[in-house]
Amino acid sequence: MKGPAVKARWKTAVGVLLTAIMLFPVYWMVNVSFTRDQDMRKSPPDLLPLHGTLAGYRTVLDEQLPYLGTSLVIGLGTVVLTVALSAPAGYALAKLRPRGGGILSFVLLAAQMIPGIIMAMGFYAIYLQLGLLQSVPGLIVADSTLAVPFAVLIFTAFMSGIPGELLQAAQVDGAQALRTFWSVVLPMSRNAVVTVSLFAFLWSWSDFVFASTLVNGGAHEPITLGIYHYIGNNNQQWNAIMATAVVASLPAAVILVLAQRYVAAGVTAGAVKD
Repeated sequence: MKGPAVKARWKTAVGVLLTAIMLFPVYWMVNVSFTRDQDMRKSPPDLLPLHGTLAGYRTVLDEQLPYLGTSLVIGLGTVVLTVALSAPAGYALAKLRPRGGGILSFVLLAAQMIPGIIMAMGFYAIYLQLGLLQSVPGLIVADSTLAVPFAVLIFTAFMSGIPGELLQAAQVDGAQALRTFWSVVLPMSRNAVVTVSLFAFLWSWSDFVFASTLVNGGAHEPITLGIYHYIGNNNQQWNAIMATAVVASLPAAVILVLAQRYVAAGVTAGAVKD
């Protein structure tokens, strides 16, 4: 029994070590957020903020709240638009079997390989003609293009596992395809909805390429640009940058912790068939 017990302890120790290495950047971000400006270039740096300051967090409250509010609006808008487009599309591909569905699935998969900067340049040219530059709705649409292909694939995989007998029963009761989708399929796809909503929110919350291309300099900028404005040629407010990063990470971290069991079920849906 000693051999397996020792082996298990070694695995635990290695797991703890690897976790500590991966989480060290997060710890350092928190550490720097409490560090004074005069201690920022200290060598060797302090592993703990011995003379900590809240100046960075006061800066967040004074200057970054509008950016956080804009990011929240953009994130929620992206979630709503992504689910509204991808859930019906996933239902159609999974249950209605339209002609050319296989080709469409391949196109959606290939769309995820397009670099974001190429899409950003395309959106810039289109928005310039439509007058949507430096607008929140324009950024919501752009961010949704990153999430929708992935979301359709998730919904398709999940809805493929819904028993056909349930849909047939709804049809016998007189429900058309739209009613069946709204009353039967969508409530049963809760895990997929949560998974898609989470990833769509995280992608829009952390987006910088679309934000810097499409809304930079506008009246409503997301938090990624708020952090970027602190970085200049001769001025790097690192404690304010890291404090903003800590505050900006909290909503995503909380949502991920609360939704993790739904995400695990949603991502693995369709992996195993009965």
